[in-house]
Amino acid sequence: MAVAEIIGAAVGVLLLVIVAYLLVGGTLSMAETVATAQKDLTHLQEARLGTSISISDKETPGTFLNFSVTNTGSEPITDLSQMDVFSYNTSKMYQHYTYVGLAEDTGEPNTWTIKKYENDIIHPSEFDPGVKIWIKVNLLPGTTPTNVQVTTANGISALSSI
Repeated sequence: MAVAEIIGAAVGVLLLVIVAYLLVGGTLSMAETVATAQKDLTHLQEARLGTSISISDKETPGTFLNFSVTNTGSEPITDLSQMDVFSYNTSKMYQHYTYVGLAEDTGEPNTWTIKKYENDIIHPSEFDPGVKIWIKVNLLPGTTPTNVQVTTANGISALSSI
């Protein structure tokens, strides 16, 4: 009988150790996940604070719109395909344009492309701080834009009248 009590106590202690291990392991894992998420969010906010763009050199020769965008911030803008270009026209409507790639302009309406980079010395074909890109927007027939807006992937935008 005494042996059964000792074995039962040993099994009980073993179960307590296993449950404690699982609880502590889960708590540590959850704490690590929360810390990583907070670190990632802080990194994204720092990148957002360092991002700034400006629009200049606008011209509208008819069926398309040319303008330049300069990275005036301290962060490189890495994913240009995620950048949005909008225009506001005389009909008081916003128009979103689709990115078709670097110098892959087919002339298809409602698209935009990067025509060239200026001051692009350090990392060729990347939108680093101080670099100016020239954008060509193929307008929809019959639209006359009055404003153009460019928004980066992290939500920073620049608006300019034409």
